[in-house]
Amino acid sequence: MVSIKDVARIAGVSDKTVSRVVNREPNVTQDTIEKVQSAIDALGYIPNLAARSIRSSRTNIIGIITDYISTTPYSGDIVRGVQDWAGANGRTVLLANTDGNAEREANIWRTFKAHRIDGVLYVAMYHRTVAPASGDVSIPTVLVNSHAEAGLTYSSIEPDDFGGSYALTQHLVELGHRRIGYIRLNPLLLGANQRLDAFLAATQAGGIAENDIIVRLGMEGPIGAETNYVYREALSMLSMPNRPTALVCGNDEMALQAYLAALSLGLRIPDDITIVGFDDFRTVSLALKPELTTVALPYYDLGWQGAEMLNDLAEEASAIERRILKCNLVGRQSSK
Repeated sequence: MVSIKDVARIAGVSDKTVSRVVNREPNVTQDTIEKVQSAIDALGYIPNLAARSIRSSRTNIIGIITDYISTTPYSGDIVRGVQDWAGANGRTVLLANTDGNAEREANIWRTFKAHRIDGVLYVAMYHRTVAPASGDVSIPTVLVNSHAEAGLTYSSIEPDDFGGSYALTQHLVELGHRRIGYIRLNPLLLGANQRLDAFLAATQAGGIAENDIIVRLGMEGPIGAETNYVYREALSMLSMPNRPTALVCGNDEMALQAYLAALSLGLRIPDDITIVGFDDFRTVSLALKPELTTVALPYYDLGWQGAEMLNDLAEEASAIERRILKCNLVGRQSSK
């Protein structure tokens, strides 16, 4: 078996220098790093991570606990952001999915503790408040795409659904729209309510009369098993004698159904009706023609910055923090 001494001999450096390179410690010259890495590649050396963790009391492993993250459009980018940060900083990622089962989640917390991981990123499928089932397991934790229920104290990072929706509505007001329809997401979703609240605040700030605001419920029921009314409500609003000139949809998949309703009535987008969405789910927003004006959720940045926050927390270099990331307006051809 290749040892650290073999690497040091081939690279012409000390054992300690090899260890510093492997552990990505500072104050090592680029030339030395390249020589050591070349020797590692040539010999096929694999560091003993277990021994390293015993010496340093750090495993350099971070855990991700998710609910149904893999089923949500683009939310996998949260995990990709975490993995990219980990790769750039010499960390390993363990990923566990609970499928929403509290007992399974509790077992995952215990397993992570047994493996002495350095910290946990608790990632929610959709923007909401959470209560991690960690029990008596104490591990540095950052909540991602969520924040803690009242009475719980966790650092968190989440999207600014309110700010993104406000900017989107303001965009429509600035384009001159004075009669605007809104199809809302499931009221059980935190982000859905923040988006609606921002829409109402922005239309009021823009001087839009209350009777020129038309709000319809697009879906309701248990999360993941909702009853969908989007096409019906879009068709109803767009068939009104005094129909809105712009239609805001709670997300991009709703906007797709609104497009179909408009087209079924022979309406041209955006000449006859402006339609906008939210999420920038590009399978929809770029596939629609004209391409959809929407707001982008910062999934990748939630993962990358969440991992940074967790690292600082694990090293006791930061206090409890709630960080809100901007959701940027993406203007395309569906708004006029």
